[in-house]
Amino acid sequence: MPDLIPYTELHADAVATLSRWTATSPAADAARDRTLALLADGPVAMSRLHRAGHVTASALVLDPDGRVLLCLHGKIRRWVQLGGHCEPGDRTLVAAALREATEESGITGLTVEPEPIDVDIHQVACQGGSFHYDVRYAVLAPAGAIERVSAESEALGWFPPDRLPEPLAHATAQLVPPALAALARRTGG
Repeated sequence: MPDLIPYTELHADAVATLSRWTATSPAADAARDRTLALLADGPVAMSRLHRAGHVTASALVLDPDGRVLLCLHGKIRRWVQLGGHCEPGDRTLVAAALREATEESGITGLTVEPEPIDVDIHQVACQGGSFHYDVRYAVLAPAGAIERVSAESEALGWFPPDRLPEPLAHATAQLVPPALAALARRTGG
């Protein structure tokens, strides 16, 4: 059994965040309820070693013009938003999403919206077959940001929201409308 103490604060934040969150769609509402049920297992639900599934954090990065930054994921060979596993040092889901976005994009100065824009559950190969209970955030890149490909991706690219690349990972397109709405609230547009 892994040491779960590093995940205690993150677990409490995940429960609080999802308990107060107003879902952006019926599918996100159902996924939120399923994620809260998973979190009833305790801090272990934050660890990738939890075979039943574990909470992850991801970010749809937008630039001030509303373009979307996606990565061609090295393992699944599909275009997807940035994100991944929570780490023992993460204290909040929003911080985990921002850390992942920064690591995977190479962009400094990213800002993250404090409330999730989506929750999605999907099957993954972790631990021989598990599920990611992915809590997703909108992140804004500064004007003129230049991305750098990380070890986890084959490529990074900026795309207009109405012309996303193929093959696109499951449920990535559904992030665009709530992310654009978050960007509009932030910029007053």
